Amino acid sequence: METTCEQDGPWDVYLRSCPCRDVLDLLANKWTALVLGALSRGPHRFGELRRAVDGISQKMLTQNLRQLERDGFLTRTVYPTTPPTVEYALTEMGAEVGAHLVALSTWSQANFDRIRSSREEYDGRELQPVR
Repeated sequence: METTCEQDGPWDVYLRSCPCRDVLDLLANKWTALVLGALSRGPHRFGELRRAVDGISQKMLTQNLRQLERDGFLTRTVYPTTPPTVEYALTEMGAEVGAHLVALSTWSQANFDRIRSSREEYDGRELQPVR
């Protein structure tokens, strides 16, 4: 059976024309993983998220939050205060995918010593000419 990515699927992320690649690009982004990880601890306001995800720019955080909201991974709630208070929280789908990304982050941290050793070994190798 030939797989196509027409409007109604079936979806195959390995095909160039598959719109699922946009979702994969979003979820494979380090900022997305960190934002979803922070939100997995509970709802956050914008400033809280920016502090929780050290190093993310205001522009990048805004872009990620908009895309995550658009794709249904989080909700944005505006409270009628002066100035308005905006809170971001994971949807059920966001919590589901966030759990996978948190697991990947946990694995990365738990295995970083092994990764660092591999990097050092690789970087210390003497390059052999190609014959």
